[in-house]
Amino acid sequence: MQFSRLRLSGFKSFVDSTEIDISSGLTGVVGPNGCGKSNLVEALRWVMGETSAKRMRGGEMDDIIFNGTSARSSRNLAEVSLLVENPDLKAPSGFNDSKELHVTRRIERSKGSNYKVNGKDIRSRDVQLLFADAGTGARSAGIVSQGRIGALINAKPSERRIVIEEAANIRGLHTRRHEAELRLKGAETNLERLEDILTSLQSQLKGLKQQAKQAIRYRTVNDQIRQAESILLFSRWQSILTEKEAAEKTELHASAAVNEATELAARASTQRANIAEKLPALRTQDAEAASVVQTITIALNELDGERSRIDQARAEAATRLAQINDDIVREDALEKESEVAVSNLIAEQVSIEKSLAEEEGAQQQAASRLTEINHDADLLEKKVAQITEIVALNEASRASLARQIELAEAKKERLFVQINDVKSQRRQLDENTGSAEHVGRLESALEKISQAVNESTAKLSVIENDKAECGGLVDEAYRVVQEVSSKLTQLEAERESLSAMLSANIDMDQTPIVDLIEVNEGYEKALSTALGDDLTAPIKTGDSITGKRFWTDNTSKHKGPKLPEGVKALANQVKVPEMLKDRLNQIGIAFDAATAMRLQKELVQGQCLTTVDGGLWRWDGYVTEPGIVSSAQIRIQQQNRVKEIERNTEILTAEQKNASDGLIKLRERLEELDAQEKNERTNYKNAYEELDAARQRLSAAVQEQSDWNNSVSRLDETINQLTMEGQEAEKQKATAEKEMESLGDIENLRAENATNREKLSLQRAKLVDARAAYDEIVRLSRDRARRLEAISIEHKTWLERSEQAKIRIEKLENRRGFEQSEIDRLEKRPQEIVAQRNDLMDRGQIAEASRREVADLLAASEVELNDADKISRQAERDLAERREERIRTESALDQVSHSLETIKDRIEERLECLPEQILEKAGIENSGELPDLATTEARLERLTRERERIGPVNLRAEIEMEELEKQLTTMEKERDDLTGAISRLRRAISSLNKEGRDRLLQAFDTVNNHFKELFVRLFGGGTAHLTLVEADDPLDAGVEIMTSPPGKKLQSMSLLSGGEQALTALALVFAAFLTNPSPICVLDEVDAPLDDTNVDRFCSLLTDICQTTQTRFLIITHHRLTMARMDRLYGVTMAEQGISQLVSVNLEGAEELREVV
Repeated sequence: MQFSRLRLSGFKSFVDSTEIDISSGLTGVVGPNGCGKSNLVEALRWVMGETSAKRMRGGEMDDIIFNGTSARSSRNLAEVSLLVENPDLKAPSGFNDSKELHVTRRIERSKGSNYKVNGKDIRSRDVQLLFADAGTGARSAGIVSQGRIGALINAKPSERRIVIEEAANIRGLHTRRHEAELRLKGAETNLERLEDILTSLQSQLKGLKQQAKQAIRYRTVNDQIRQAESILLFSRWQSILTEKEAAEKTELHASAAVNEATELAARASTQRANIAEKLPALRTQDAEAASVVQTITIALNELDGERSRIDQARAEAATRLAQINDDIVREDALEKESEVAVSNLIAEQVSIEKSLAEEEGAQQQAASRLTEINHDADLLEKKVAQITEIVALNEASRASLARQIELAEAKKERLFVQINDVKSQRRQLDENTGSAEHVGRLESALEKISQAVNESTAKLSVIENDKAECGGLVDEAYRVVQEVSSKLTQLEAERESLSAMLSANIDMDQTPIVDLIEVNEGYEKALSTALGDDLTAPIKTGDSITGKRFWTDNTSKHKGPKLPEGVKALANQVKVPEMLKDRLNQIGIAFDAATAMRLQKELVQGQCLTTVDGGLWRWDGYVTEPGIVSSAQIRIQQQNRVKEIERNTEILTAEQKNASDGLIKLRERLEELDAQEKNERTNYKNAYEELDAARQRLSAAVQEQSDWNNSVSRLDETINQLTMEGQEAEKQKATAEKEMESLGDIENLRAENATNREKLSLQRAKLVDARAAYDEIVRLSRDRARRLEAISIEHKTWLERSEQAKIRIEKLENRRGFEQSEIDRLEKRPQEIVAQRNDLMDRGQIAEASRREVADLLAASEVELNDADKISRQAERDLAERREERIRTESALDQVSHSLETIKDRIEERLECLPEQILEKAGIENSGELPDLATTEARLERLTRERERIGPVNLRAEIEMEELEKQLTTMEKERDDLTGAISRLRRAISSLNKEGRDRLLQAFDTVNNHFKELFVRLFGGGTAHLTLVEADDPLDAGVEIMTSPPGKKLQSMSLLSGGEQALTALALVFAAFLTNPSPICVLDEVDAPLDDTNVDRFCSLLTDICQTTQTRFLIITHHRLTMARMDRLYGVTMAEQGISQLVSVNLEGAEELREVV
């Protein structure tokens, strides 16, 4: 798989949709600090499944959503999409339906995030496994964020193991192993819980069996109580029926009295209604007359009020007329003032225009003089600047050349001393040469130790396989033991249940004769059909039997007749007590129903035929069809089942013992393998420690020889370089002396420059005076121009005021005429009001006389209505008394009816039938005389006490027992399933550990070899290697880095300088890439601690890795050398505060274009 393109929207500072192309080669990202470069790395990690908000530099995951700025509002969602190329279809099986995978993660504020691949929703776990199988991921060692190099340097050895795991590509195995361990732990926990539950349920089953026996006795007593209650309730129901008939008769008499009183009250009410019908018309006439009087009174009051309002309006109109006259006078004065102001402004304008015409010539003369003086000053200033520059350059050149001569002399002396020191060191190295023979002996010893380690690893692998196989056999044997135990428990429970049901009798102390019979298999139905309920009777022995049905030893001396020819007696298939043999000899077994029907006529008195399917044909013609199940048949089948269970129990007990013995032997074998594995691991640890020590000795010897060679070549190179630098210093000194002699004298130039400076000062003074005179003329001209503009505006304003005054005077004249006409109208109105008032007074007297006449008629009608009302109320009181009497009788009837309904409800509740069906349901003849209530109540009380002595009873015990047995069977199957799942999980974990261990060791050797090569390349020499420490198991071991830069001894990485540590960490990261190339490598400012030389080596290494692998690099940097080596550059800017933007340039394409041009 290859990463192709990253797109993000609303992610942190990238609020707008942004795309970055991750093509093959080196892709660089540059930009100032704080502009959002690292947000691109975090977006890549987030879309690959990062779940920690802290690792995303946030407090919660919602912090990655754009939070807004002063100019832009915040977003509610963020989305990052990654395009992954899958041309070889090597992704996990669920993602191989396309050659391109669009992995998208979207988060909405306060609602969490979701993943999609090619538009389909998937789990985060699937995304993490997708990238883990490709050798990368959100926390992959290939994503080196800021501070990651330092963290890798300062990390513990166990934390560095992730680099080797990435190279071995076992991160996915770790994830699967962790899931399997969680499932194993959960399965073991569930198995323990299931065992506890099974133990509890088996104990509960025993209790339910006892409760079932008690429930049978309880039902018998309860049936007797029910019969007594039936008699008692039936007697009470009959008594209440008699009371109800008497109450119904009383209620009929009361209803007749109410009807009579109702008729009298109706006649009185009709008479009252006739009188009341006349009153509304009289009341209407009275109201109309009063309304007329009131209307006239209101009209008189209105006329009086209008007279006072007219007086007030006349005074207000006079006031307004005087105000209008004053306003006309004021507007005349404003018009005259405007005419005077306009004439003054015209005179001022003429004077200013004359002054402007005189000033134009003076302004031209001043401007010409100013230009001339300014030109002369510029010429002098340029001449002074030229001479000053020549003098300064001459002096600077002399000082520089003198400094060069001095430095060259000092450098020659210093180089002479350094050459002598280096030659001395070279002579010392010639005296102390390295030894290649010692390195050869160490390599031979290392090869032998490595062979021993491989042999130990092979033995350990064989033991682990044997242990895994033995563990599977132990689990299988344990499962067999559990299955046999489960079957034994089921059989025991079934046997106890059947025994309990066989022993459950009403009297609890009598054994039915059916329990003494042994029936051959298949003849249970025939026996139960032939004898029926006779099988449930006990055998009488002395006075032990208290029931009314029993068997006695009354064997007849006379043998019965023989059965029809060809028919065998049932006695041949059954073992019975002596008193039943004669009867069974008279019961024949027919082949089928047709044969029985044919032979039925040949039977003599007392004989019958039966079939194995339960049919019966008796001598007297009675026939029972097959298929009827009797209690005796069930009991016989249960007895046979108990015997079968006892036989199966003996067989299963033997199987359980054999399986338990096998399980013990397998566990002993497993413990023996554990001991062998522990011993072999100790041998492996010792061999590996010896191998590590041999590697260190060889590394030290190789390093010593390499140091000698490097030192010799380095010193020779230094001598040559120092000699060349001395020759170069001599040449630089000679060149500087020649240039010093070529420089001329500068004193004449300095004198000439002083004279020009004095002339320039005088010219600048003249320029200041001329500029001041010119500015004064220009200022006065501008002031007069501004005044002319103001005069124009004021002239227009005064003319507008004059026109407005004339318009207002005209309006005021119109208002004055209107007010005068209003005053004339108001003076005529009082005379009209007096005439109207006299007319209203006459009409009021007539209306008052009419109102008194109507009021007298209304009073007489109301007296008549009161008398009729008294008669009606008396009739109503009589009716109420009759109704109360009827209500009392109805209440008595309702009470009796309620009692009847109550007894019916009680009967329905207790007996679940109608009252008429009580005796029939209780099995009591209706024609017979019922017991008296006292006897029945005493019997009921005695039976109730007997039921209470039984105590609490679980009536659902039998049902619960069956349900519990089914539940036990189901849970035992679940236990077997869990046992098998645990065995499979253990084998899977062992297989994953073995595969991970092999791949990790193989990857470690490969990474170590690459690390040694890359270290030498990045440092230009030296040695380094990796070592597994802290644990015997490679899966738990740590990685220690031992380094020896050129000219230094072998030491831990923590003792190196910052730049050396960074180079070492980069060598380790790239060694992992070369072992298992990742689709992408992200480097965030990892070149910050490197100098220019090391940056050049770093970039060369990146270029070589790109050419040899398919890894694509995304590099964030501030270094100019790194930028120059990129194939394409992306710049992150923040033109708008808080908003990151991306710009790009393809350097590779630009270089090709330059070559073409």
